[in-house]
Amino acid sequence: MRVSFLIPAFNEAATIGDVLERVQALDLDAQLIVVDDGSTDETAAIAERAGALVIRKRNEGKGSAIRAAIPHIDGDIAVIQDADLEYDPAEVPALIGPILDGHADVVFGSRLSGGRPQRVYLFWHLVGNRFLSLLTNVLYNTTLSDMETGYKAFRTEVIRSLELTENKFGIEPEITAKVCRRKLRIYELPISYYGRSYEEGKKITWRDGFRAVWVLLRVRVTG
Repeated sequence: MRVSFLIPAFNEAATIGDVLERVQALDLDAQLIVVDDGSTDETAAIAERAGALVIRKRNEGKGSAIRAAIPHIDGDIAVIQDADLEYDPAEVPALIGPILDGHADVVFGSRLSGGRPQRVYLFWHLVGNRFLSLLTNVLYNTTLSDMETGYKAFRTEVIRSLELTENKFGIEPEITAKVCRRKLRIYELPISYYGRSYEEGKKITWRDGFRAVWVLLRVRVTG
């Protein structure tokens, strides 16, 4: 099967080349879609030299970038791949395994289920992630351990069918809520997480946590 990698990127010149090289090293028929979300560095140029399809747009956020990539998917499976190397592309073959085996519609890579290397830092991020996962499980009667994970894989027809509206990091709870609400076959497996500090370029903040709560509640009530 062909796998489309949706790669939102904002000022990731330091890592985008390495990400694309690691994806291309996989034994996969891969499509690379890089959405340059208004970068002011060489992100787009590096991605183009690596052979990726590059979509340039003004800066609106991760959700807007993912939505911009979806119409260009030509693979059977779509994987959201961050451009900052917090998630290792080497784990994608395992991530898409339940879809290839015909068991799953969506697969979440969990940073919180144990068994894989994790950077030890940012206690309040851990607390926030666990709270949001608990809220998701209560609202949608599910058992996810890491609803905010940036590593998600989909059968292409699933991600195309989602009516997504969030522009920024609210895209993560929106995707989670909408696939849970539709009672799709969701699987979860442990992944490594090489998290960055804010000094190293991490962008998500506590404000995004409050937005996530709002999105989870909104989708539960209105669909």
